[in-house]
Amino acid sequence: MTRRIGIGIVIFVAVAAVFGPWIVPDDPWAQNLPDRLVGPSWRHPLGLDELGRDLLARLFAGARISLSVGLAVVSVSATIGILVGSLAGYIGGRFDDIVGRVMDILLAFPGILLAIALVAVLGPSLSNVVLALVTIGWVSYARLVRGQVLKVRELDYVEAARALGAPASRVLARHVIPATLSAVTVQATLGMAGAIIAEASLSFLGLGVQPPTPSWGTMLDAGRSHLFGAPHLTIVPGRAIAIGVLGFTFAGDALRERMDPRGN
Repeated sequence: MTRRIGIGIVIFVAVAAVFGPWIVPDDPWAQNLPDRLVGPSWRHPLGLDELGRDLLARLFAGARISLSVGLAVVSVSATIGILVGSLAGYIGGRFDDIVGRVMDILLAFPGILLAIALVAVLGPSLSNVVLALVTIGWVSYARLVRGQVLKVRELDYVEAARALGAPASRVLARHVIPATLSAVTVQATLGMAGAIIAEASLSFLGLGVQPPTPSWGTMLDAGRSHLFGAPHLTIVPGRAIAIGVLGFTFAGDALRERMDPRGN
């Protein structure tokens, strides 16, 4: 059941992000000050914000920001993590020790606090949010891949490839790394949920996407000033963040159960 719910939510968020302008033709930046803070209606199903902008249109535009950040962070983090983790696990020795110490240092800090510090130094922008999240995000992939490689490199077919004189790069690319991709796929799905909530948190604090660009975090922050007079300003983005994170988490758990040989 959770598998279907998770996949359904992920598909819905993706459709909203990609086809939002066609589904809701209202301009997410267009202001209608006379009708500011108006609640949900037939014309505006989720109501208008403090500047009279359509919340549904801004919600769909914010979905594009969240998915863009999530995909960028996950793809770059996974690429770096696969390369570093596979080399550390396969080569071992001094290189593995150095990589292990670097990962231990990064893991010693709470991830969101380190991201806040990095963005505060670099300046608030979408690109800096991605950079900050990648800086801390690659570690989980590297640790996962390293553990997988330590097991895979001892398998018979890998030993046979080395015995036949195959270079290390070929062994890694053809035999070792492909064996880790199923675990990385699960981690990437869960990483999407983490990236969405991290981007929303940074934007909520004013360190991510800057107004008037729609973002679930900035929408939630703007709604705090009207919590009692217009609660839909906080309820709408708050539920969007919760549902999006829940969907990717459910989808990741479903993938993990499906790919775990012990569960079959």
